[in-house]
Amino acid sequence: MQLLITGGTGLIGRHLIARLLSLSHHVTVLTRDTTHARQVLGERVEYWSTLQNRTSLDDIDAVINLAGEPIADKRWTPQQKQKLSESRWQITEQLATLINASTSPPSVFISGSAVGYYGNQGAELITEEESPTPEFTHQLCARWEELALSAESDRTRVCLLRTGIVLAANGGALAKMLPPFRVGLGGPLGSGKQYMPWIHIDDMVNAILYLLDNPILHGPFNMTAPYPVRNEQFCAMLAHVLDRPCFMRVPAFALKLLMGEAATLVLGGQRAIPHRLEAAGFGFRYYELEEALKDVTGKK
Repeated sequence: MQLLITGGTGLIGRHLIARLLSLSHHVTVLTRDTTHARQVLGERVEYWSTLQNRTSLDDIDAVINLAGEPIADKRWTPQQKQKLSESRWQITEQLATLINASTSPPSVFISGSAVGYYGNQGAELITEEESPTPEFTHQLCARWEELALSAESDRTRVCLLRTGIVLAANGGALAKMLPPFRVGLGGPLGSGKQYMPWIHIDDMVNAILYLLDNPILHGPFNMTAPYPVRNEQFCAMLAHVLDRPCFMRVPAFALKLLMGEAATLVLGGQRAIPHRLEAAGFGFRYYELEEALKDVTGKK
């Protein structure tokens, strides 16, 4: 299968491409920095630096769109919000336009989104049918999804990845949490009552492959493990796995001073469950947080 992937050097992209190559797929990565991408992904991948010289995607069987500026790295100034939005919207619109212009378009367009689509939902159980709250993360993801869905037709199905917190050995949110926890300075954020919808990187990759290979599946999918936990439970379990204490609670006001509006990413949450994935027959490898954390931290 000929696959075009954006965001290939990111956490999910790296793991996904390794699996696709092991399955003998041909992978093309769209990236602005082909030198860096080649260092990360190797020589078995083909690289495109732009879409500007292309009028269609007739030679591509499937598109997987994972591109986007990291959302939690900087304060959400108006300029940063614009950058976060454009890094997702522009490439998605370009891909959708090329798919629609194709005589033989890709059979599937798998495009990124996030559980932030729902906004802060407190303790409510969240399936893909839940009504969102009108926060910035919803506005960001809703437009992102709308642009992807513009590529849908009787020849191209669109799957939307409403992704939670991806747990992996290197990178992602866990990489930022591990240093203080490893020296015994970890603890809950704010009240600790907010839910954290997590997913192991292996399940994330397997779920994308499942969507890729099942021609009847389309629409939004919560890419989260079946059992989300509260922040205080997550922190206690991480400390337990690392055999460290867990008492250094970070006050909400301190996070708001540090992160500004972006603090909603860690002080709010979604009790999101993968209703549509499980209904479609997908089987998770990692149901329990303890097992997932032991695996990614090497504490088996």
